[in-house]
Amino acid sequence: MSSETKRSGARPSTLLRVQDLQVDYRVAGGTVDALRGVDLEVAAGEVVAVVGESGSGKSTLAQAVIGLLPANGAVRAGSVALDGEELLGRSEKALRSVRGARIGLVPQDPGVSLNPVQKVGTQVAEVLRVHALADRRSAPARAVELLERAGIPDAAVRAGQYPHELSGGLRQRALIAVAIAASPALLIADEPTSALDATVARQILDHLDTLRAETGSALLLVTHDLGVAADRADRIVVMSQGRIVEQGPTAEILDRPTHPYTRELLAAAPGLAVVDALPPVSATGTPIAEVRGLVKDFPLPRTRGSFRREHLRAVDDVSFTISRGETLALVGESGSGKSTTARLLLRLADPTSGQVFLDGADITTVRGSAWRDLRRRAQLVYQNPFASLDPRFPVREVITEPLRAFGVGSRDDQAARAAELVDRVALPASMLDRRPVELSGGQRQRVAIARALALSPDLVVCDEPVSALDVSVQAQVLELLHELQERDGLSYLFISHDLAVVRRVAHRVGVMQGGRLLELRPTGELFDDPHHEYTRTLLGAIAGQQARA
Repeated sequence: MSSETKRSGARPSTLLRVQDLQVDYRVAGGTVDALRGVDLEVAAGEVVAVVGESGSGKSTLAQAVIGLLPANGAVRAGSVALDGEELLGRSEKALRSVRGARIGLVPQDPGVSLNPVQKVGTQVAEVLRVHALADRRSAPARAVELLERAGIPDAAVRAGQYPHELSGGLRQRALIAVAIAASPALLIADEPTSALDATVARQILDHLDTLRAETGSALLLVTHDLGVAADRADRIVVMSQGRIVEQGPTAEILDRPTHPYTRELLAAAPGLAVVDALPPVSATGTPIAEVRGLVKDFPLPRTRGSFRREHLRAVDDVSFTISRGETLALVGESGSGKSTTARLLLRLADPTSGQVFLDGADITTVRGSAWRDLRRRAQLVYQNPFASLDPRFPVREVITEPLRAFGVGSRDDQAARAAELVDRVALPASMLDRRPVELSGGQRQRVAIARALALSPDLVVCDEPVSALDVSVQAQVLELLHELQERDGLSYLFISHDLAVVRRVAHRVGVMQGGRLLELRPTGELFDDPHHEYTRTLLGAIAGQQARA
C-alpha cells in the first residue's frame, strides 16, 4: 500500500474480491472440501498474506483465483472478481488473456515451473510475445531487461542459460521476471521462498517489495511462515481447514490475535517467538564425537585442453567436538559445507585429510566389522522423511529395519521395540500398520526419528530435520528432540540454514561459509554478539525481526 494512502488513511479501491468461494477435490471414494465459503479482498497496491498449515486451503485459494486448479478440483460456488469483472465461468481462452497480463504468478518451485529444455531468456520472451508486448525480434532484448529488473546479475549471460545452470535463488528471480513481464495489477506469490536459504529468501522478498512499489501492483502472498507475513504484509489472513478463521491488519493480528489457531501459529513461528538460548553443556570426559582438521576435496571435470584436474574444496580445515548430551548446530547457506561435514563425521564419505573420532576412538580409516560396530552408535535423520522411508514397508518394518540389518533380537523382540519407539515419539500404536504415504509430514518425521533411535545410538545427526515442515509441526518435532535428549542423554549434530530454529535447540552454534568454520560459540553469545559479518547477515535474515522491532 502506498505511503500516501497510509498517511491519508483512505483505503484504495478493491482490486480483487472473493466471495463465498467453495472448492472441492474428487478423490477415491468421494470428494474433499478444500475451501468452505472463503471471503477475501485485496486493495490496489496492498500486500495481503494468507497463512496456514499444509492442507489449510491457502494454495487452493490462489489457484482458484487465477484459474489453475488441478484436474480433480472444481469450484462449486462463489465469485472471484478482478477490478469488478467476474473471472469464474470464463473460458480457458479468456482466462489466458488475464493470466500474466492482469494477474502474475510466482510459483513455489522454480525447478518444476521452468521448462528444463528452454533457455531462461526464451521463457521470459515467450510471455511478452503471447501478450503482444514484443515481437520475435524485440522480445529477446526486452527479456534481458526484465531479468535485470528481477535482480539477476549478468542478465544477458543468464538469459542464454538453461534453468539447471542457475542457483535456486536465480531461478526464483527468473520466475519473478516472467510474472512481472506484463506489469500485472495483481501478483500472486505462492510460497516463493520456502525452498531457499534465509538470506536468499530475504533478498527475493526485498526485491518483490521494490518491484511492487515501482509498479503499484498488489501482492497476495501465500506462506506457512507467519514471520514472513509479519515482516511483509499490510494485512494477514489466517486459514485453517478450508476456512478463514481470522483476518485483519498485521499489527492487530500479531498483538491481539483472537482465534486459538492464530495464537498457536504465533507461538510456533521461530522468528516471532521469544525464547531463551540454552546454556552451554558442561564438557566433562571424552567427547562423544570430535573432528580435527577435516578437509574434503571434490574433483571437477577437466576442461578441454587441460591436463590438470581442478578440485572444489567443500570442507576446509574444520574442527569441533560434541559433548555428551549436547546439541551442536552447524548453520550456513547452501554450499557452505555443513552437510558434507556431517557426512564425514558419520563416515558416509571419506575425508581428503583430517581425523574423525567417536567416543575417543579414531574411526577415520576404520573398515569392515570394526566400523560396522561403531556405525550403530551414530544415526542420521534426513531432511525429507518421505524420501528416506521405504514406501513399501509399514511403519513397523521401517522402524525395525536397522535391527534386522544388525541382527538385533528376535522378530518378537523387534516388534516390541517398534511399539516402544512409536510410543516414545508420541505416535499411537495404530500407526505401526500404516505406510509412509498415509502419514502427515510431521508423523513421517517422527517415524524417521524412531528408526534412528532403534539401535540406541549415542549420537544423532539431524540434517535439516524440520525445514520441510509447517511451523507448528516444526515446534512439535523440536520439542520431541529436546525431550529425548533430556531423558536419554542423546547428543545431536543439528544441520540447518535457519538460525531462528537453531536458537531453540542448540547449546552451541558453528557458522560455516565456503567450507570454513567462521565461528563456534555458545548460542546465547553468538546471537547477542556475533563476531563475523557473515553471522550478522544470517541473523539479520531471520523472518519476523522487522515485526518485532
